[in-house]
Amino acid sequence: MKSVGVIGLGIMGSAMSANLVKAGFSVYGYDIAPAQRRAFEEAGGRPARSAAEVAEKADIVIASLPSAGALHAVASEIGTKCIVVETSTLPIDDKLRARNVLAEKGVVLLDCPLSGTGAQARNKDLTVYGSGDESAFEKAKPVLEGFSRAHYYLGEFGNGSKMKYVANLLVAIHNVAAAEAFVLGMKAGLDPATIYKVAGDGAGASRMFQVRGPQMVAGRYDDATMKVEVWQKDMKIIGEFAARLGVPTPLFNASAAIYSAAMAQGFGKQDTGAVCAVLESMAKLRR
Repeated sequence: MKSVGVIGLGIMGSAMSANLVKAGFSVYGYDIAPAQRRAFEEAGGRPARSAAEVAEKADIVIASLPSAGALHAVASEIGTKCIVVETSTLPIDDKLRARNVLAEKGVVLLDCPLSGTGAQARNKDLTVYGSGDESAFEKAKPVLEGFSRAHYYLGEFGNGSKMKYVANLLVAIHNVAAAEAFVLGMKAGLDPATIYKVAGDGAGASRMFQVRGPQMVAGRYDDATMKVEVWQKDMKIIGEFAARLGVPTPLFNASAAIYSAAMAQGFGKQDTGAVCAVLESMAKLRR
């Protein structure tokens, strides 16, 4: 049984590790939160005492981390030669800094962000945007296939993140667009379940309409597959990246105000589908 490591056992990391266990890997994992380590063990994983120990147990390590600070902490801790597949959405400069720190210790860092929500991760419906050392990416492919639906090699380090920014710009817009459509239909007297079924079968459907539509139909966002407060980090990264390139993003900017309103209305810990509740409030719609 081949060993693989996972550092960061949150929404995405726990889902990936569970699928890797199902795929037949011996999965070693670490998270700073004891509760996450316990849940990981209950799902068939083998909890480690540190990120360094995970790297000692596995030649290929998946990193799913919440911040650049967490990535730098892990990079400083790992000392065993391995391939680290970094799947987080972070500024490219931070990933380059971590890559250089790890390279001095013989560790190869790949930039491999993921496209997909936590719910998609549980269903092995993720796409990997890979970049960096091509031979290392080839070695990591069997692991990627254990938790993803598809994977693409995009060339030099950082291209994976650039593609993720493009993809998440679309996600940001399409999520708010789906909510806007639901609110318009409901205010007009249509049943939300009917909107989901009928509009979702037409030309206006999107992946976000399909994925977040059930939450919008139910009006419940407690089972967060991407928390609004975490999404704010992604929005900031994309906005700054586009600004540096001098690219206008009017629809993205318009959507950002709705996510900010969701934070202000107390939806920070809930799923980003909660933008539907924000628009319902603005429309003075009561279900």
